[in-house]
Amino acid sequence: MVNEPSETVAGERREQGRSRPAASHAAVLGVANLNPFGDLHTLQHLSALFARSLRGVFEPLLRREARIWAEPLVVQRFADYRAERPDGLTAWLPMAMSPSPGTALILFDGKFVLELLDQFFGGSGEAPHALPAEFSPAAEAMVGRLGTILAGPLKNAWEPLARIEFRPGHMETSPALLADFDSDDAVVITRFGIAAGTAKPTFIDIVYPVTALKPHAPSLTGKVHARAAAPDPAWRNGLTRAVMGVKFPVRSVLAEPMISLVKLMELKAGDVIPISFGNDVPVMVGGDRLGTGTVGTSNGKAAIRLTMIERIDEEDYR
Repeated sequence: MVNEPSETVAGERREQGRSRPAASHAAVLGVANLNPFGDLHTLQHLSALFARSLRGVFEPLLRREARIWAEPLVVQRFADYRAERPDGLTAWLPMAMSPSPGTALILFDGKFVLELLDQFFGGSGEAPHALPAEFSPAAEAMVGRLGTILAGPLKNAWEPLARIEFRPGHMETSPALLADFDSDDAVVITRFGIAAGTAKPTFIDIVYPVTALKPHAPSLTGKVHARAAAPDPAWRNGLTRAVMGVKFPVRSVLAEPMISLVKLMELKAGDVIPISFGNDVPVMVGGDRLGTGTVGTSNGKAAIRLTMIERIDEEDYR
């Protein structure tokens, strides 16, 4: 459930040097309020939507089933976030947000990138035991490819709130080289766990600057109105077949003569009621007029050939 602890055991969570502070809901006296958005339920909901879409991204790359979940959100200074990051090779990929004037970050562990690269070239998904100090050109291309692939699901996850396009930029291996992030910037960290089989899970972080999210504050502090789910095709086809099998009475009114009450009371068996009708007679479906037709015979039986179909006004059935 949104904003509740994920359903992963403690051993599957990333070990960090210090505990991650929960997203603050209100300012503390004497401490700058890093979170102007309240309880962040809405952003957590978007993270859950994004996590559900990641299986379609990473299972083909990993070539096996994976469990993917969203961790609770955290709001903190960028310097504090950098200090909590474990040492080692990491890809810091800027993601330009448009039309919002801001840039998000996607962080990939170097080991995970090298495992995907090995899978891509037909290997078993093994990374070198001793990770290199820098990414190779092929590994950098893999990071760029991941950013391009994730841009679509990110856009779709944000669509219930805002139309935001994400575009990957130039990857860096050191956060000190990131031009759009200062140490004192407040950031929202969304973390996603990926576990395939019995392997130890890896984590991908998406970091949003608070300043980049402020233009969307009215949406972030409101409720998410999720898009209506498309109906199940099998259910829809079954419903269509059932509806098409419904039978309606079709009748034709040849004549409607008018007689007085006196004559009606005097009628007896054998009396003849004269009628007259033109070439076309009305054809009715239920209580509605379908059109007109000409009386004749077909295969030795009385029949009506339709000569005109009434125009159906859809407004009458709403």
